[in-house]
Amino acid sequence: MAVESNDHIMLHCEQWLDLLDELNIGAFTVNFQHRITAINYSAQALIGLRVNEVLGQDCREVFTGVPCMVSCIVSPKPGQAGGEPVVELFDEDHSRYLITRLATPIYDQAQQVVGCLTILQDHSPISDLIDRVHYEERSLKHILDSLDIGIFTVNRGGLITFFNKAAERISGYDRREVLGRPCSMIFAGSEALDVCLLKGSMADGGLRQSGKGRIVDREGISVPIRAKYLALKNEKGVTVGGLATFHDLTLVHQLNQAIQARYTFHDMIGKSPAMQRIFNRVETVARSDATVLIEGPTGTGKDLLAKVLHSVGPRAGKPWVKVNCAALPDTLLESEFFGYVKGAFTGASRDKPGRFQEADRGTIFLDEIGDLPLSMQAKLLRAIEDKEFYPLGSRHTRKVDVRIISATNRDLERLVANGLFRQDLFYRLNVLRFELPALKERPSDLPLLIRHISRRLCAARGAPPPAIDKETLQILLNHDYPGNVRELENILEHGLIVCQGETIQPQHLPEYLLNQRGALQRPLRADDGHAAERQRLRKALDHCHWHRARTARSLGIDRTTLWRKMKRLGLLS
Repeated sequence: MAVESNDHIMLHCEQWLDLLDELNIGAFTVNFQHRITAINYSAQALIGLRVNEVLGQDCREVFTGVPCMVSCIVSPKPGQAGGEPVVELFDEDHSRYLITRLATPIYDQAQQVVGCLTILQDHSPISDLIDRVHYEERSLKHILDSLDIGIFTVNRGGLITFFNKAAERISGYDRREVLGRPCSMIFAGSEALDVCLLKGSMADGGLRQSGKGRIVDREGISVPIRAKYLALKNEKGVTVGGLATFHDLTLVHQLNQAIQARYTFHDMIGKSPAMQRIFNRVETVARSDATVLIEGPTGTGKDLLAKVLHSVGPRAGKPWVKVNCAALPDTLLESEFFGYVKGAFTGASRDKPGRFQEADRGTIFLDEIGDLPLSMQAKLLRAIEDKEFYPLGSRHTRKVDVRIISATNRDLERLVANGLFRQDLFYRLNVLRFELPALKERPSDLPLLIRHISRRLCAARGAPPPAIDKETLQILLNHDYPGNVRELENILEHGLIVCQGETIQPQHLPEYLLNQRGALQRPLRADDGHAAERQRLRKALDHCHWHRARTARSLGIDRTTLWRKMKRLGLLS
């Protein structure tokens, strides 16, 4: 191997050192004579030496004065990495800290050792990183696959050429589904900002950053990310593609929601026909100022839907006041709703505004409205009709401008028929109505909800979501969930806490699930959404005489996607 070719290989490794710098991973290279040929900034920071102190020096001499630092070992056989995976270092103050270390040979095209690459990362869990470093672009795939941040690469045409495990976890895609596909498939289209940033980086070789990027996961859910984009170059300095690194910002997104008390339409999850009908109406209803009644069993998300209606409507920046009608004693309901004035009763030493006054110009959410006693229903009706009320003990009315959203898990029409709820109040509340289905009525949403809730719970704990065993998934898919989405959240949280490994097994679930007779033997419930999708796809195939290319074009998808759909729906002959 000519010296000039070896120099090209070492130069190419220097470019990878720059890439590792972007990932905060220290790295340096030595040649076959143990001379240090390159070192990145992260490695300089870790070992406390500058580039002019180490470049061209014998690595065994450079690291002699650093306690417990093992010199770079060049393995004689391809695929064997040298050095210890964890190394102990001491700084100038004799403070001890650990770094992960891996040394691996660099080979030329003839499989001859021409140098050594050592990787350093403070408190990193990297292990089994790399078999060997080639002179090609793929040289560090094993390293990139072991990191906890999402990484993918594209060629100059924007087609994905590498997709690491963290990217799979964040996006929900298996790498086999995205390799060779345009990167726009995970960025919601070719015009997405992140696609433009990646293209721009490849065009001029500069680094691009996105603090508020988004990818669309396999289930169509938007995932907030922070991303960096840079160009990949070959040994001649020619751009051959691009690389993206991204962090899942789901937790940050949730914290921002908690701080702002704002919710968006996308916080509601569901692809079943029942949920899609609700989604199609939400934005239209939210833009109006009409009174809304939300009905549905306990735990179906009535509270969340009410918050969505408020947050995407014209009153989004105004007060949001929730009143749980079932949680307040009858004797306190009037003063809680309408407030009181000083001296209204013993102990009333000052004026106190009620919930309606607090919600002025905003929205008041009357939860469990079906539990409101008849005596209070008449006063509530007057407040809704006239937009004014008497505070307790006052002779003067107070006018307010509020939007009213109410919710109940009881059948109000049956309560009206039984004389337990005023008919006139029911009609006043029932201007626009949403009926949230029980979870057992939308089983096609279960896989989507399991993934979404697991990601949210794990993001709050700062841990990657574990996998779910097939047997465990069968148990989850066959449970009836009398507690609906809230029960599913509790079950998954139980499993995540009990599970100490990388996969949730059946024994990690609550005991009552495991004690259900035949839970493990029942087949998976049929997806009620699959029947409609199968019918639509069969109709398209019949129209095109089962010609797959024409069918794919008529549906606006590629042939690979069509084949996967046909396989999943049992339409392959």
